[in-house]
Amino acid sequence: MTVPALIGPVVAPELHAMSFNIRRAMEGFARPKQDRWSVRAPAVAEMLRSERPTILGLQEVLPGAMTVVTRALGPTHRFIGRGRGREGTGEGTPLVYDAERLELRGWEQQALSARPDEQGSRSWGNLIPRILVTAEFADTSTGIRFLVVNTHLDHLSSRSRRRSTEAISALVRKRALPTIVMGDLNAGARSRAVRTLLSCAELTDSWSAAEDRLTPLWSTLNGYRRPRLTGRRVDWMLVSRDVRVRAAGINAGVFDGIRPSDHLAVQALLRLDGKTQ
Repeated sequence: MTVPALIGPVVAPELHAMSFNIRRAMEGFARPKQDRWSVRAPAVAEMLRSERPTILGLQEVLPGAMTVVTRALGPTHRFIGRGRGREGTGEGTPLVYDAERLELRGWEQQALSARPDEQGSRSWGNLIPRILVTAEFADTSTGIRFLVVNTHLDHLSSRSRRRSTEAISALVRKRALPTIVMGDLNAGARSRAVRTLLSCAELTDSWSAAEDRLTPLWSTLNGYRRPRLTGRRVDWMLVSRDVRVRAAGINAGVFDGIRPSDHLAVQALLRLDGKTQ
């Protein structure tokens, strides 16, 4: 059964941005059926084929899952980012973008640690490496340059989340471009991590800034359950003040009875105002 797109493909000058924690691709009879990648992968693919975002930030991505993502979006979309381990292996937070619409001007992946250039490094209390992927794009239709940051913050250490958002804020201030920060922040609206990004990086919650809200304000960590208004919103899309949010929504789509992930995707329809090439 085809599920109507929440936003779907867009044309210039609008951009469709999506942040989606697709849940690690794992198998095994001991794992609940709804959590197995072989069960969920068709639903993930169908969602991405339907939505076709201009820029997509993914979290909890193991290498095999990218095959499903790239096949669903087709040859017009490319991805950047590698695993968070010392050799670039393991779970990653890649950015996927429409190469017909966006020109990649440069990108980098950093460890969220006191040694950002050291792959696999850990600091600030997190037991596993945490990373961000940042990229500068130019919109080929308007010439406007902008920055995108995708990350997945630590789920245990509040200190790690705070220090990580301080590092992201410093990066955003230094680049001084229209900016989209997206990802699973493992933090709610009142958390210090989110408040740091809103104040220190001078970002705005895309939901709050939206001219049109396409869905209720669902909790994004739904655990394969029906969408709820109670619970934490841990998946975020924050934008700088020169990014206009035409619409925002949280995608609770079910595809042939299957929920794609234990998280809900966060989406926004955006317009940029900034520096040209």
